[in-house]
Amino acid sequence: MTSRTTQANGDHHRRRPYAPPGGRAQYLGPSSYSSSSSSAASLKGCCCCLFLLLTFLALLAIAVILVIVLVVKPKKPQFDLQQVAVQYFLVAPSVAAGTTASAPPAAYLSLNISLLFTAENPNKVGIRYGETNFVVMYRGVPLGVATVPAFEQPAHSTRLVQTWVSVSRFNVLQADAVDLVRDAAVDDRVELHVTGDVGAKIRVLGFTSPRVQVSVQCAMVISPRKQSLTDKQCGVDGLNV
Repeated sequence: MTSRTTQANGDHHRRRPYAPPGGRAQYLGPSSYSSSSSSAASLKGCCCCLFLLLTFLALLAIAVILVIVLVVKPKKPQFDLQQVAVQYFLVAPSVAAGTTASAPPAAYLSLNISLLFTAENPNKVGIRYGETNFVVMYRGVPLGVATVPAFEQPAHSTRLVQTWVSVSRFNVLQADAVDLVRDAAVDDRVELHVTGDVGAKIRVLGFTSPRVQVSVQCAMVISPRKQSLTDKQCGVDGLNV
């Protein structure tokens, strides 16, 4: 009888929940551990599903781009300086009163020219051109900027785009001024450079491709006496995506 009482008391003590000091008894059964482990498993499963979904979308986007490239076979757009009209071109040496012979020379350049570009789209789909700024330079010195606004061009088409450059009494200093005066007064041959980056995007079924950038480099020779263009050479410097 005594042994059964002792065993019963022992079982009672083992099943008795832990009571913290000054608080109620709390029973930490197996249900709390199972709920936390199930929450962690559910969170892990959601992360795996999200990762698989993102991977599928990335592969789908790559597949669409490959299909577009294989079907459309995009080609780089052709952007060329077709014509230059010289409306006004004047080089005036700067001779100020009271200056000494050691003073740095200077010259004032004034010009007003129009630039006519040809944009050719050889692709099967349309192209959207962004706004482009062409810089007119003399011996690396920027003189002015010609801006071509953004426009869209249909497939297999050619479009003429016109812009203007106007410079009023641009102060050319030191060695560049000496060269400019000699080129204009003695040689009657002033060489200017036009450079700019043309950005274009191909549009297919409402989708727009990444921006394709073509660098245009043009050299033109102007005769100040005849107020006309005597030579022009243009080319595409590079293609960047």
